[in-house]
Amino acid sequence: MIGPTQLVDVERRKAYGTPAEFVITGWRNMNELSLPSVQKKKDWTLTPRAFDHLLRWLDEGTDSDGQKYLAIRRRLVSYFDRKNCGTPDELADETLNRVARRLEEEGRIESDAPARYCYTVARFIFMEHLRGARKDNALLEEIRREPRHRESVAHEVEEQKEIKEKMLSCLEQCTDRLEPPNREIITQYYAWKERVKIENRHVLAERLGISMNALSIRACHIRDKLEDCVRQCVGEGVK
Repeated sequence: MIGPTQLVDVERRKAYGTPAEFVITGWRNMNELSLPSVQKKKDWTLTPRAFDHLLRWLDEGTDSDGQKYLAIRRRLVSYFDRKNCGTPDELADETLNRVARRLEEEGRIESDAPARYCYTVARFIFMEHLRGARKDNALLEEIRREPRHRESVAHEVEEQKEIKEKMLSCLEQCTDRLEPPNREIITQYYAWKERVKIENRHVLAERLGISMNALSIRACHIRDKLEDCVRQCVGEGVK
């Protein structure tokens, strides 16, 4: 019979397509295990130790044998499903991975009750999900606003379209060449607009453990490097 602890493992593994012969194996009985993060930019993986820490934190001093984890995961899946997200299970798992990562980094979370904190993280996961295709356009807009090395030449509509497509292709290539931490910083720093952008930057700075000013300086350096790469790419032609 599969107990509650194994049910936790089964639900987590559904989103990752783990072979059936491994599903029933409990986390605590394995020496080594790492699940790929839903967000491919991250190198962090969920270990058995981090997972046990998450279960204890969710239990708040009791021992629900994984039932509280299952309950909050179902609620998160329902939350993302109500938001019409195409992959609610993956987003729920990413939310819990983020929480587990912060627990591993900081040892404890006392700012909010577990359920409330999980929903706070889920809201930002949802924001990232919505960002999707907007991130490239937002980055491109920032680069095109830069005054240096820009020529003021009148172009026909078709030429403008061609140039924009070339710059977008170069931007994608150059962004992929960035180191994963820098790629995450630059894409999240310029995501969204106005108030949501500011809130998103506060969350990013808090997660990195740096001030807003330090985050701004770091993002500026990354953007300069990205701009140089895009200009060189556009000049050489998209390969």
